[in-house]
Amino acid sequence: MRLSPGVIIIFALALLSATLVVLIPAKEPKGIPFWVFATLHRDAYIEPIARWNETHPESRFTMSLLHDRAIEQRMLSGFLSGVPMADLLEVHELMYPKAYLGPLDQIGFLDITDRLHSEGLYEQFNTPSLLQQSTRGHHFGLPRAVGPVLLAYRADLVEAAGISESEIEQIETWDDYFRVMRPLMVDLDGDGRPDRYLLSVSEMSQDVIRMLILQNDGVLFDKEEQPAFANERNARTLATIITWSTGEARIGTDVPLHGSAGHRQRLDGVVIGTPIPDWMLALWKRENPQIGGKIKFMPLPAFEAGGRRTSTLGDTMIGIHKHSARIEACWEMAKSLYTSLQVAEDVYRESGIITPFKPHWEASFYHEPDPFCGGQRVGSLFIEQAPHVPIRPSSPYTQVAFGHICTVAIQLRAFAEKNSIYEIEPLAAEALRLLRKEQYKLQNLIRRNVFLENHVK
Repeated sequence: MRLSPGVIIIFALALLSATLVVLIPAKEPKGIPFWVFATLHRDAYIEPIARWNETHPESRFTMSLLHDRAIEQRMLSGFLSGVPMADLLEVHELMYPKAYLGPLDQIGFLDITDRLHSEGLYEQFNTPSLLQQSTRGHHFGLPRAVGPVLLAYRADLVEAAGISESEIEQIETWDDYFRVMRPLMVDLDGDGRPDRYLLSVSEMSQDVIRMLILQNDGVLFDKEEQPAFANERNARTLATIITWSTGEARIGTDVPLHGSAGHRQRLDGVVIGTPIPDWMLALWKRENPQIGGKIKFMPLPAFEAGGRRTSTLGDTMIGIHKHSARIEACWEMAKSLYTSLQVAEDVYRESGIITPFKPHWEASFYHEPDPFCGGQRVGSLFIEQAPHVPIRPSSPYTQVAFGHICTVAIQLRAFAEKNSIYEIEPLAAEALRLLRKEQYKLQNLIRRNVFLENHVK
């Protein structure tokens, strides 16, 4: 068989490439590998790591910024098969729970439970934030964020409608909020439909549904980390959301929390109120600066008098590979970065994240007036709610559970419109039926994980 010149060239190049790969020595990072996924965090850590390296030449750290997907894949490969990975890594809530799939003794992160208590750190971190990195009573990382949620509202439109600050201050529940803001829901172009809604919410608003489920003390898993989201409270929350999203009494519409379309709609006044966490305000400042001076914040209205006035969204932790040969250096670095006042300030100013390390909450930079928010001390408002954020499940199936809940929300709206049912009680009954079907699906999925099924207790 004769080979064409082109084929010969391709084979020659392939052989040359393979030879070079073998001969060129791999560049191993000099120092203890530390992986991060967020540019803003990386920038805040550069100086403290440089200072550490100057004073600890025997245990220098090398920080690498990687895509979160790459960190997740390499992390899980390292934990499961011993593939080389970082000794220290910063991971978010979509990543680290996947390491909790097996029994406790097979989790790849270092168990820091005893260290937290013996060094007095447990009391210094915001408890709900600290518990979000735990599973089955054991802690595997320090928290970077609290993620408290407030309600951002178009203060300029509220003031133009003659709604006073005293009326805003008297809002305690969602019913109060809708009653006070009702004059703003108007038809501006005469087509018979409102051009302005009171809340950014619909059956498609997955992040908002998630925040509202948690705000209203929604339970997703029981104490044995088995699915338990098919309960009456979650059903009633979903039913309430659907009454806000459809029917003659509708007061909400879906406006994306970020992205150009959402920013434009929010700037145009399509919605008055939007629940957002602390870090999303920083994102709005970068992506939608024109809304600066037009918004203010209030605590989330509660579902019932005396109820929770906040929720949470977003979570990051720093964890140590338990088979690292430099555990003590990693522990000292993790504490240094997560309890540093300067790092806390840098992270807050760039990303809006409130530290869960309580001794820093009195720092002046958290309590400065913010012109973007009408001069409010927004940091103070977020910190006031930080101790009250709900505890999010750290199950590796949390995101799947929320996916099932959002599926029910879509089905529930279709049911409401098909049957012209817009009252909470009958919708809650249907929501519970749908939740049970979705919960059964998740239970079947979990049963395929022999390790978790047998070792979760």
